Amino acid sequence: MELGDTPEEAAFRRECRAWLEANAVPRADRSGHEVLGVLGRAVDTDGELARARRWQQAAADAGWAGIHWPPEYGGRGAGLMQQVIWGQEASRFDVPDHIFRIGISLGGPTVIGHGTEEQKRRLLPPLLTGEEIWCQLFSEPGAGSDLASLRTTADRDGDIWRVNGQKVWSSGAHYSTWGLLLVRTDRRAPKHRGITYFLIDMATPGIEVRPLRQMTGAAHFCEVFFSDVEVPDHHRIGAVGEGWQVAQTTLLNERAMLGELGLGDVAEAVAGLARRTGVEHDRRVRQDLAEVHIHGELLRFIGYRIATAISQGRLPGAEASVAKLAAARALVRSSEVALQLAGAAGVAALDVDRELERWATMFLAAPAVRIAGGSDEVQRNIVAERVLGLPKGPGPDRETPFADLPHSA
Repeated sequence: MELGDTPEEAAFRRECRAWLEANAVPRADRSGHEVLGVLGRAVDTDGELARARRWQQAAADAGWAGIHWPPEYGGRGAGLMQQVIWGQEASRFDVPDHIFRIGISLGGPTVIGHGTEEQKRRLLPPLLTGEEIWCQLFSEPGAGSDLASLRTTADRDGDIWRVNGQKVWSSGAHYSTWGLLLVRTDRRAPKHRGITYFLIDMATPGIEVRPLRQMTGAAHFCEVFFSDVEVPDHHRIGAVGEGWQVAQTTLLNERAMLGELGLGDVAEAVAGLARRTGVEHDRRVRQDLAEVHIHGELLRFIGYRIATAISQGRLPGAEASVAKLAAARALVRSSEVALQLAGAAGVAALDVDRELERWATMFLAAPAVRIAGGSDEVQRNIVAERVLGLPKGPGPDRETPFADLPHSA
C-alpha cells in the first residue's frame, strides 16, 4: 500500500490545488460534512443549480472536467488516479461538483466504453460543461440488494421501446436531463442475461418523478415511475440483452469514485465541540472521541488502499465496499457523539448556531449514506464473499428463465 503520491501525482496535485486556490473558496468547515456532499446532498432550488452549472462551465473551460476522459471527447486523457486526486483536492473547497459526478464519473465512461460514436458526440460535451445533468435509474423497490431481479420492462415496437415500471433511490432525478436506465427486455432469459441498458430523456412523456423528502427537510432521492414511456432504439447503450455487462462499467467507476472519500478533520471538530461544552476531560467523552478518531483513521487508510489500486492501474475491489461501510458508520457515530455533547442545544440550534445546525443536519442526513452508492446489506455481501471467503447464497435462479422465478405481488 502506497501512503504518498508518486512524483508525477504530487505535481498534478499541486497543479489542481493552485487552480482551485485561485478560482474557488476554501471550505470553512472540514468536519466531515462535505462527505454528505459526495454521497448525497440535496439541491432544491434553481439558484443552487445555476451556481453549480457556472462552476462546472468554468472547470470545463480550464480543462478540469472529465480529467480521465480521452481528449477527443473533451477530457485531459489523464489516468483515473488523476481524477481521484482532483476530487480529493476539490473536497477542500466549497464547490458544487457533486451534482455532476453521476454523469461525469459513471455515465461518461460507460458511454465512452460502450456507446456509438454518434452517442458520444451528442451526449458527452454538454455533460462536461454542466449543461446537462444525469441520474442513475438502477434500483427498484424489489431489486436493491439483488439488482439483477429488476422488473421494469421495455418492450420493442420497431425502433421504439415502451418502458413500464418503477425505480427508487434515484439521486437528483428531479433535476436531471438524462437517466442511466436498466430494464428487462427478455423475460425468458435468465435474470442477468435479459437486461438492456438505455439512456433516457427525463422529459419524455410518461415519466413521473416523485422526490422523497428526507429528515433534513431536503429531497435528494427520488422514486421514478414509467408508464408506456417511448425510448428510441438509438438511445440504447450496448447490445440488447447485454445491459448487465454494460452496467458493470458504471458500477466499477462508482467504486473508483470512493477513492475520493474522506472525513476531513471530523475527530478534531468533535473534540472542539467537547472543549466548547467544557466536557473534554470527562472519561466517557474521551472514550467517544477516541472512537470517532479511530473511525476516521480506518477510513483514511482504506482510502490509501483504494488509491493504491487505482494508481497501479487496477479498479478497487472489495476494499471499496469496506470503505463505503466505514464511511456510513463513521458519519453516523460522529454525528451522534456531537449531538450528545451539544445536548438540548443541538436540537434547538436551527437558525441560531451554525456549528450546531451543521451537526444536527449531519445527524439527520447520515442514515441516508447507508443507502446511497449501494446499501450496507449489499456491501456486506460483497465483503463476506470476496474478503472472508464465505460461500455465496443459494443461486438456483441464475439459469432459470426470469418469467419462471417466484415474485412477490
